[in-house]
Amino acid sequence: MNPLRRVAVPAASLAVVAAGFCLSAAATSPPAAAGDAELDREPSWSIPTPADVETRGRRWLEELAGSVPADVSSRGQAVWSRTAGSAADPLDRIMETAAAMDARVAELGRAVAGRGHLAGPPDWLQDGTLATFARDAVALWAGRELVRRDRFDEALEFLTGLDPTTAVDPAALLFCRAACQHWLLDTAAAVETLDRLLERHGQIPLRYARVAALLRADAAALESGSLDHIARRMRDSTRRLDLGGAGPATRQVQDGVVESLDRLIESLEKEQQQQAGAGAGGGAGGGGRQGGQAAPLDDSRIADGKGRGDVQKREIAVGEAWGSLPPHRREESLQQIGREFPPHYREAIEQYFKRLATGGEEGERARGR
Repeated sequence: MNPLRRVAVPAASLAVVAAGFCLSAAATSPPAAAGDAELDREPSWSIPTPADVETRGRRWLEELAGSVPADVSSRGQAVWSRTAGSAADPLDRIMETAAAMDARVAELGRAVAGRGHLAGPPDWLQDGTLATFARDAVALWAGRELVRRDRFDEALEFLTGLDPTTAVDPAALLFCRAACQHWLLDTAAAVETLDRLLERHGQIPLRYARVAALLRADAAALESGSLDHIARRMRDSTRRLDLGGAGPATRQVQDGVVESLDRLIESLEKEQQQQAGAGAGGGAGGGGRQGGQAAPLDDSRIADGKGRGDVQKREIAVGEAWGSLPPHRREESLQQIGREFPPHYREAIEQYFKRLATGGEEGERARGR
């Protein structure tokens, strides 16, 4: 198991939980419950009933029958009838029916299930050759499956632009979109999406409601540039490498991590130097020295510190290669973080540098991603 997946702050693992919960909203929903005042406004979307989905699916197949060969239409009708039932997942059902009639849909399903990188939704999914009902359902199915595989950046491309007011499974759409935004640290967008999902907090599946509330609290509390924020970006970089992506997007995340660590360490160093300078100045103003040590003040008064207040200047390298920090700087970083923050942060960063130093990145970059 990747060490960074273990040591991240507990709240940061919520997106992983969310990915596991990207299931159909057709599951049993909890009874209505009282919610926060801000969530009790009029919902902007509704949850389709199984009967609504059945009616829309039948209408889609009937309209399609006049534009495709009879045998193709028959295959679709057969799959739709065989998968009928309240327990059937609506997205899986539409996907299977569309794949039986369109080889492109079947190929997309195989690509999503494979390990290769998808360069966004295929053109045919957006050119109008599929009916809107099928097109949106196939895109949502692909996005949901990619989220389940931790491929959040790819999933978001499928989910962006889909409308919850017309989606077959709007709760799954909003939940999976929020999971992507939370993982990719677009916290403002994640909060907005989660607020919209929670408009129906008493009607969506209980697992959605509970995890969404935790995700929202976590996203709202995350401070940009904090060590928590840096650790999550490290985790995202590791996820990308694990999936075979070492291209520009991954490099940008990695470079940002190094820059943020440099800024954080520099800030901590300045704080310590200022505190040390203030302490030396206070001691010097005590009116004498005893045995080379600053004597305490005779009585309570304002000390007239004479310290120079010099701060050590540091040159921050520009464009420094990722994973090749000088050993003394790397150890200095780890020691500083170990003193100022909980131990698991040091372990996370140490393991991350070790992974890169042993060539974990180069093998992925050789694949050209």
